Amino acid sequence: MTDFLLLAFIFLIAGVIAVPIASRFGLGSVLGYLIAGIVISPILSVLHVDVISIQHFAEFGVVMMLFLVGLELEPKLLWSMRAKLLGLGGGQVGLTTLGVTGVAMLFGQLWTIALAIGLVLALSSTAIVLQTLQEKGLMKSDGGQSSFSVLLFQDIAVIPMLALIPLLAIPELMDVASHASDGHGAEGDHGEQMSLVDGLSGWQTTLVTLGAIAAVILGGNFLTGPIFRFIAAAELRELFTATALMMVIGIALLMSLVGLSPALGTFLAGVVLANSEYRHELESDIDPFKGLLLGLFFMTVGAGINFGLLSENLFTILGLTIGLMAFKAVVLLILAFAFKLKGANKWLFALGLAQAGEFGFVLLSFTVANGVIPTDIADLLLLVVALSMLLTPALFIFYDKVIAPKHDADHDRDADEIDQQSHIIIAGHGRVGGIINRMMKGAGHAPTVIDYSSKQLEMLAKFGFKAYYGDATRPDLLHSAGIADAKLLVVAIDGKEQITQMVKYAIATYPDLKVVARAVDRQHVYDLYQAGCREIIRDTYDSSLRMGRFALQSLGVPAEKAEAMKEAFNQMDRKSMLALAQHYDPDIPAMENETYMAAVREMAETWEAELQDQMAAILNSDKQA
Repeated sequence: MTDFLLLAFIFLIAGVIAVPIASRFGLGSVLGYLIAGIVISPILSVLHVDVISIQHFAEFGVVMMLFLVGLELEPKLLWSMRAKLLGLGGGQVGLTTLGVTGVAMLFGQLWTIALAIGLVLALSSTAIVLQTLQEKGLMKSDGGQSSFSVLLFQDIAVIPMLALIPLLAIPELMDVASHASDGHGAEGDHGEQMSLVDGLSGWQTTLVTLGAIAAVILGGNFLTGPIFRFIAAAELRELFTATALMMVIGIALLMSLVGLSPALGTFLAGVVLANSEYRHELESDIDPFKGLLLGLFFMTVGAGINFGLLSENLFTILGLTIGLMAFKAVVLLILAFAFKLKGANKWLFALGLAQAGEFGFVLLSFTVANGVIPTDIADLLLLVVALSMLLTPALFIFYDKVIAPKHDADHDRDADEIDQQSHIIIAGHGRVGGIINRMMKGAGHAPTVIDYSSKQLEMLAKFGFKAYYGDATRPDLLHSAGIADAKLLVVAIDGKEQITQMVKYAIATYPDLKVVARAVDRQHVYDLYQAGCREIIRDTYDSSLRMGRFALQSLGVPAEKAEAMKEAFNQMDRKSMLALAQHYDPDIPAMENETYMAAVREMAETWEAELQDQMAAILNSDKQA
């Protein structure tokens, strides 16, 4: 017990100290964890800690991360990515494997060893890349989406790689691996792994595998709701967390038993649950465990670097690492041009995926165990994989500091001088602000429009619209736009935090100013309400009401009754929003705010029944008359 507590304390204190320092210097959390691992490496050596075993445990953080990524994707969106998935992902794995194989053969390696090396080094780090993209808010960019497509394809590609590698075995190496297994199997393998497909024929294995995938899809669709409703009856928060962990671990176990990637299985489950009513509950329960395990994984990568072997072969390993990353970046740039990635996105794509990945550790161990790659070469490649992962955060810093500013024309341009003021200010001229501006002009007003997109303003200028470039959240820009004398401020910019920040400033500084603000979602409404705004318009809300009205008409409800039913829903929803806003606290996550959650549960019991009574009365109004 003492050994476990000491080890846990060492990892935790290293992360707690290193990550905030790294973040303060703009290095990011991933590099902070890697540095922490390097620092504690000598202590772990003295304590004879098996870092590789801890790393295998911590890899479950990658599994959890892909489950959460899957929750953000609807099946339709995933299907729309199929071209990038096959084109970018298949192209990257195929070209990198061929290139690395060719180089390895030029260095005198047998084609079987060279091909295995190519397969291992073709993969990139899902953990580092996705974590960094999410931290920097780049996941939704073209470069981020393209990177995700490649990473997902790589995770899928691991399955055929595991099937192909044993076919490349060299008899002499197999004998060595067999003797090593006989002598050390008890220490390294801890017994044979369980499997549901061992001893089955090809078609039987296929049926079992498809059955496992079907079980994940059907279970996600039909069992999640009943299970969570059963757990909710106990009204214990920790049971929700235990259930979420049970689901992820169970799916990962099932995928492992049929020989599939646990990460791929949990990703598939996440996609299936993307439209589930329990999606946000699952996210909030899994996210802390994902973060801790990923941090532990990155620390084991740093701690696992063999500095003795590295110092003996420093220039060789550095040369191989830089050469690999340069070659992968070139391949990715070629694919970026082929798929029309432009500007900073192509560099984000190329630099972000240039490293080797955590699955490389798994595959290298697998190749040695199956007599494919000699141990001395595998040890060198392990260092290349680790070092490339260690250098990746530096590439992201280079992208942030050098590449992104150079390609982002919006940030190179100074804000316009606002030479005309109006009693109406519209912040943002996208699909929301543009319509509002046209309505105001149609009513005879001339609003002052501020937007932060050079391309948007260039397009507006071609159509004869006057707008000013600048960041409308800046107080000095709002002052020059005449906000002190304005009657109305319309906040139609993108970004939840930016909208909230701007509304807080405007209401606090100019209490007589009328503020109409765009809300991204329901919880954002509460944030804006707490900031003092009362004219809040939710994105897609009005269009959803209209669609609902047309849906009722399509079912045979007369137009005037459908309109009345729509308005009944609208009034009930607004009433519930105002009631719940009294219990909302922007400083406490909604799921942890007991007062708010109690109000939601209490209202849900009466809201639906009351709405059904109102709509039934509308439908039966003619009969009653």
